[in-house]
Amino acid sequence: MTKRAVLTGGGTAGHIYPALALAEQLQDRGWEVLYAGTPKGVEARLVPEAGIPFQPFNASGFNRSRPWTLVSGVARIASSQRKAKKWLQEVKPDAVIGFGGYVSIPVVRAAESLGIPVIIHEQNSVMGLANANASKHASTVCLTYQVTAKDVPESVPVRVIGNPVRRQVMEADRESARRELGIPEDAVMLLAFGGSLGATHINKAVASMKDDLLARPQAFVMHVAGKRDFQMMQEELALTEDEASRYQLIDYQDRMPLALAAADLIVSRAGATSLAEISARKIPAVLVPFPYATADHQTTNAREWVESGAALMFADSEVEGDQFKQAVLNLMDDSNARASMVAASGPSSSVHAACALADAVEEVASGSAC
Repeated sequence: MTKRAVLTGGGTAGHIYPALALAEQLQDRGWEVLYAGTPKGVEARLVPEAGIPFQPFNASGFNRSRPWTLVSGVARIASSQRKAKKWLQEVKPDAVIGFGGYVSIPVVRAAESLGIPVIIHEQNSVMGLANANASKHASTVCLTYQVTAKDVPESVPVRVIGNPVRRQVMEADRESARRELGIPEDAVMLLAFGGSLGATHINKAVASMKDDLLARPQAFVMHVAGKRDFQMMQEELALTEDEASRYQLIDYQDRMPLALAAADLIVSRAGATSLAEISARKIPAVLVPFPYATADHQTTNAREWVESGAALMFADSEVEGDQFKQAVLNLMDDSNARASMVAASGPSSSVHAACALADAVEEVASGSAC
């Protein structure tokens, strides 16, 4: 009989991409996979695009500056929990796997009330609110970082497996990617991005380097500015037709696996999923942690890669300074330095994390793993 899994998580691609990586593994093993997310989050687009049945549930947190939003947030989650319970009774999953985000709270709680095994995966070095709540009663909690184990109750089994990476990220070929993206094979490509909305300081810092970068004949820049900052960056860069042939400004990159495969150097935030993909591909990186992340977890996320020599790290407040600019330009010029960073990156747990997470799901659901 075909086993069925419900994956749940939302809010950011950082919750969704690891879930999609697990979905690939489970489907390869003959499982049927369904997904529960918010109706307006990025998961509502990404999950159906991956060919996975999608069930929407409303959920939201609260704004600390507006305490009254806590009441509406709790009411919304309670309503969605009732709906999720009814839905789970209909689809009868063998396991529910939570990846974080507020929408996972009602789905996981409904699963627990029905006695359905729950597995939690935490991508970051600091446990998110939804996962911290769900982990108290989970069958197993899977982590990207060992340090996060301190946030899990001692009675709950823990596995440190890394952060699952989608197969298309791992399998993208550099030569084919450059051909599809129109990047010359001999170019030194800088890929800069800051998330789906963008990162203003990173955007401004990279834009300020335009003339220096394009003064290097082999330099090619793919600058993913995010939807919020795109128009501002268009005006600030004012690219000529000739400049635009080597400086590609876009608001969103829906072919990120190709962009990663083509890149020689990356400037980005230090979100868990970005780091997992960068480390799995062994790409030299200059990391700028988001300064307002809970407990500064992006800095903690990045520390291992920085200490190993695989990446450089700058505070968000430093990126518009000369030191950051010089570090990026030096790496663009120095192929030996980039090669040393590749060598320092070592093996990445993320390469096998999807398989390890699928093993955990199968063990919890049926007591056996392949």
